[in-house]
Amino acid sequence: MYQIIKQMLRTGIKTETPPATDESLRVVQQRLQEDILKHFGRALAIRHVDAGSCNGCELEIHCLNNPYYNLEGLGINFVASPRHADMLLVTGPVTKNMEVALQRTYDATPDPKLVVALGDCGCCGGIYGENYASCGGISNVIPVDVAVPGCPPTPTAIMQGILTAISKGA
Repeated sequence: MYQIIKQMLRTGIKTETPPATDESLRVVQQRLQEDILKHFGRALAIRHVDAGSCNGCELEIHCLNNPYYNLEGLGINFVASPRHADMLLVTGPVTKNMEVALQRTYDATPDPKLVVALGDCGCCGGIYGENYASCGGISNVIPVDVAVPGCPPTPTAIMQGILTAISKGA
C-alpha cells in the first residue's frame, strides 16, 4: 500500500492540458444560435438515424453534447420521435435492412424537414459503396439537403453542416 502511495506522490498529477479556445468554434456557435432563433423561433429538434454506420460519426455527435461544444445550450435538442423533429441527422451507408425504416422515418417527419447526411458513408456510401447489403449513400433513399463529409466529421464540421441546412432551409 505504501509503495503505491509513494509512486503516486513521485509521479504527480498527469492530465491533459485543456484545449485552447477556438475562435472559429465560437463564431459557428453564435451564428447557429442566431439562425435557429431567426428561422424557428424556438429550439431545433433533431432526430438522429443510424442507417448502418460503424459508430464513428455517433461518437462525434455525442461530443456535441459535452460542455465544450454545448449543443443543447445553443437551442438544439435530440428527440426520440421523428414526429417531433425538424431535422434528420443520418449516419452510415443505408443497409438494405434499414432502407424501409429510413424511408418511414423520413415520411413521419413533419414538413418542412431538413436532412443532413453525415460522414463519407452517408454522403456516397464510403468504403462500402453500393453492394448486395448496402444501398450506398443516404441520397439514394431519401432527399438530402446537406452532406457533411469526413470519416468521421469533426464536431465543428457537424455544427457547420447543421448551420448550412438551417440557412438553406429558410
